[in-house]
Order: sequence, then structure tokens, then C-alpha cells
Amino acid sequence: MAENDKPANDKKPNSEKPPIPEEKLVQTQHTVTIDGQTIHYTATTGTILLKEEVDEKGEEVKASVFYVAYTRDDVDDPAGRPITFSFNGGPGSSSVWLHLGLLGPRRVLMDDIGNPTPPPYRLVDNAYSLLDLTDLVFIDPVSTGYSRAVPGEKPKQFHGFKKDIESVAEFIRVYTGRVKRWASPKFLIGESYGTTRAAGLSGHLQERHGMYLNGIMLISSILNFQTARFTSGNDLPYILFLPTYTATAWYHQRLPADLQADLHQTLAEVEAFALGEYTLALMQGDALPEEARSTIAHKLARYTGLSVDYVLRTDLRIQIHRFVKELRRDERRTVGRLDSRFTGIDRDAAGEQNEFDPSYATIQGPYTATFNDYVRRELAFESDLPYEILTGRVWPWSYGEHENQFVDVGETLRKAISQNPYLKVIVANGYFDLATPYLATRYTFNHLGLDPSLRGNVSMTYYEAGHMMYVHMPSLIQLKADLAAFIRAALPPA
Repeated sequence: MAENDKPANDKKPNSEKPPIPEEKLVQTQHTVTIDGQTIHYTATTGTILLKEEVDEKGEEVKASVFYVAYTRDDVDDPAGRPITFSFNGGPGSSSVWLHLGLLGPRRVLMDDIGNPTPPPYRLVDNAYSLLDLTDLVFIDPVSTGYSRAVPGEKPKQFHGFKKDIESVAEFIRVYTGRVKRWASPKFLIGESYGTTRAAGLSGHLQERHGMYLNGIMLISSILNFQTARFTSGNDLPYILFLPTYTATAWYHQRLPADLQADLHQTLAEVEAFALGEYTLALMQGDALPEEARSTIAHKLARYTGLSVDYVLRTDLRIQIHRFVKELRRDERRTVGRLDSRFTGIDRDAAGEQNEFDPSYATIQGPYTATFNDYVRRELAFESDLPYEILTGRVWPWSYGEHENQFVDVGETLRKAISQNPYLKVIVANGYFDLATPYLATRYTFNHLGLDPSLRGNVSMTYYEAGHMMYVHMPSLIQLKADLAAFIRAALPPA
């Protein structure tokens, strides 16, 4: 066949972009009782299209972001009412955990410890919601929940530190404008990597959009990744994880009798050891004398519930994934990473690491089932997309801006507070959180470099639970009280 003799039905490839999905918006009305007060509110569930300016081409739609917003109805001037934007972490997590565990008007029913009921799971009214004090907007970053890059756009462009902050900030800007809330006091609340995002947003919202915040609530915070990366040559995590190892061993009754008597007194002793004698020993490396090495090993064994022999074989450096496997190995049990109160059973009790995190297994099923039912049955939002609770599709996550260095957004937060001295921060810590240990968080904030006049802008609270401390009923009650007091203190005088 000659070059020009093409079949009549041979069409040129279609160069047109696939159709852009339309924005969705569904509103429903509800009531909830908080502190004895009946609150009427509107739930708005929908999507917002994110657009980017393109040189000489106007705007291009890049992604559709799913959100759920709760706004109180009996408010004369919504513009004067606080509004809080919420998200979780991962990266790759939807906002479901803070939504149905702590903040929203409905929560997953668990027992007082945090164990789920047998399936099928159900929601109950959340008497500890923050809706009495602030409107709430739950954001699912692109590729989580129902949020997706639009057809023709690569999801990978959103899977990174910088773009994640920019896209969430753009959602906040667009939403705030549409609902006329620029005059409202504004708060962010993030959990885990969501605290990294929140600290990044504190600077980006100020510098790019001139949006100044009243407060940031950090749940199980990680701002400086050096504090949690067990890499060769980085001794910092071994020091900062130690008190949480102790708290875990205390909970599982693995400490000597004198250390079991009072958790807080024991932790104070271990913190002093970790930041003093233990730090000095690790700094000496192989030059540490054998007698001193033996002394440190015996103290580590006393504080962790592990054997002296095992501690010596780790070279005095106990890695977190080894600890959760080793602590109760003699009983063929592992302990959780997100919440070390919970235990699991592996097939191989001689393995190096646990097969799964039993604390995540405890919450995965209940939160997944209840949200998928709730979003359709009560919020009336229809979608056949899988609601991505916690997805690995965002990996590898790009930290290109931090090549050859640890991610650290502490400086971003310091600068934001310095530029906006009215910005307040509260940090909630769980004693049994092995994902973002409390001493690592305290270390980070002690190294922010805030001017002495601004250090009072930051407050810390502690709970006898784990990463998601609100699954523990006493901690949920106390956390609500602490966050409520924080919001009130961060508002301008009446």
C-alpha cells in the first residue's frame, strides 16, 4: 500500500482532552446535642475543582477535591464565626479519622479503651464535637477519599510535599471565598503528616494569599523528620523514642515494680536519662568504654522491659520496629505502632518485625465501613469511586525540596508566628504513640528558635493513649476540653 493510500476509516487521534467532571454539592440538615445544647447544623458534601493559571491559556482544571463541611444554622453573622479546616496525614490518608473520631457531629462507636464493637459497625452522635465552637471543613487531598486528578492530568503531580501544600491551600482559598468567610477567625487542625502540612500551610497561606490564621491544632505532631528516621548515623530517634518505649512497657506491666508505681514520675526519670547520660553515651559511638556501655545497657533494659543481652546486641540503639516485636515476644504477641496499648499475633514469633500494626487493624474496619455508609445514607452524597481511606497510591511521595536533608517545617512555623504574633498553636501528644513520640515533638518545639516573647503562643497537652488518642474515651473528653479552651483563647476579644 502506498503511503497516501490510507483506509477511509483511519481517523486522526483525538487530541481533545477528556471532559472535566462537574462540581457536586449536596446539603442536608441535622441536629446534635453538645454540652446539653441542641445544635442545628447543615452538612454540605461536595467537590471543588482546582484550577491553575497557565501562561496565555487562561486556567486549566487540575483536580476535583472532595470535602464535607458542617456549619451551624443558628448564627446571625456566619462571617464572624470561627471556621476550622481539618485533614489527616499519611501521606495518603483521607480526613476520616479526625472527622469520625474527634471533631465531627457523628463518631465511630468504640469501647472506652478504643476497641471496636463487633461488625457491622455504627456511628453515634458525638457529644464532644467542636461544632458548638467552630464550623468544620474536612478536606481530602488529591488521591485520597473521593478526591482525584481530573482526566488527562497525572495524579503524581500532587504527590509531594510542595504541591500538596499548594493544592490544599488553593482549596481553602476558593472555599473561603465562595462561602464568604474571609472575615471569620480561621483555624487549621492536622494529624500526623497533617501536622507537617499544617505547618507548611501556616507559611504558604500567609505569604501567597495573605490569609492569617488564629490558631493551629496539631494532633500527634511531626515537623522535623530527623527525630523519627532511624537511619545510619542519626542517633536522635533512639534518644527521643525511649520514654515512649518506657510508657509502652509500663502499660504492658514489663517494668520493675518501682517503675510501675507512677507513670508520670517514671517518665520524668527516663526523660532525664535520655537527654543526659544516654545522649552523651551515644555521642561517643565506638569510643564508649565497655564499663560505661554495660551500665547504659542495664539502664536501657530497666527502662524498656527488654533483656540486657538484647540491648547490647542492638548496640544500645533500639529501633522502633524491633521494639514492637520484641517487648512481648515471649508471649508471641506484638504491640502497636500507632497505639502501643494494642497487641497483635504474628505467624512467625521469631521474626524481625511485626506483620501488621494491630492498632491500625483496630480502627481500619470501623472507620471504613461507617464512613461509606454515612456519606450515602445520612449525607446523601453518591459516588461509585472507592473512598480511599489510606492509600499507597501516593507513593513514592516527593520530597524534592528537601533533597539530601531531613524534612523540617519547624522553621516555616516559627516564621509564621513571628510575622503573625496572634497565631497560637496547641500540640496534643499521646504517651503510647510510637509513630510520633511525645519527646520528639517536645524536642522539635524546643528547637524552633522562637523569640522568648512568642514562646507562650505554643502549648502542649498529653494523654494516656496513642497516635489517635481520641479513640480512648477519657482522652477524647479531655482533648475536647483542651481544644475548646484553646479556640476560645485564640479568638479576638469580644
